[in-house]
Amino acid sequence: MDSLQGFETTGNPSVALTPIFPLSMTNMSAASAAMTTTNGNPLSVSSLSSSSSSSTSPTTTLSRYENQKRRDWNTFGQYLCNHRPPLSLSRCSGAHVLEFLRYLDQFGKTKVHTPLCPFFGHPNPPAPCPCPLRQAWGSLDALIGRLRAAFEEHGGKPEANPFGARAVRLYLREVRDSQAKARGISYEKKKRKRPPHNPPSLPPPNQ
Repeated sequence: MDSLQGFETTGNPSVALTPIFPLSMTNMSAASAAMTTTNGNPLSVSSLSSSSSSSTSPTTTLSRYENQKRRDWNTFGQYLCNHRPPLSLSRCSGAHVLEFLRYLDQFGKTKVHTPLCPFFGHPNPPAPCPCPLRQAWGSLDALIGRLRAAFEEHGGKPEANPFGARAVRLYLREVRDSQAKARGISYEKKKRKRPPHNPPSLPPPNQ
């Protein structure tokens, strides 16, 4: 994932975002209070850690994916707390998720050429250009996948999952297509070649 200014990351491109927000203890308490599921049950920012730990033995460490998912969940919880006005998870919609994704764009490190740029569609531009930096589509797609899973793990109903909203899916598809054209690359998955199917050999006819 792109390294984000204001977020703690590592060199691994799939590492999730760790927020570094200047929140007071009062704001952190508000963040926990804001994270409630659609059925009204309390949903604390740290509950992902406790629920994950309860399903594993004390000596078992969380997988990289689970750690990423927990950090992403904390990041989104703090984003809701800093939202003006503060927003609870039960009132969060696909539109708010899109606001969050656009907010992350300011920390992006992926150059996305505009149609007027001479390097538009050039996978390896020979010189720098003033085109904006954005979050890469792959980073956003993986982030939404983890948040969608975390939402349901905390009691959210699949049909009310804001991270799986149609508007979010359409936005990610638009980002993928526009970045593919601007950067001159393809995000299409390569299809596996199926091994040739040889018909079973028939036994020789009886003489």
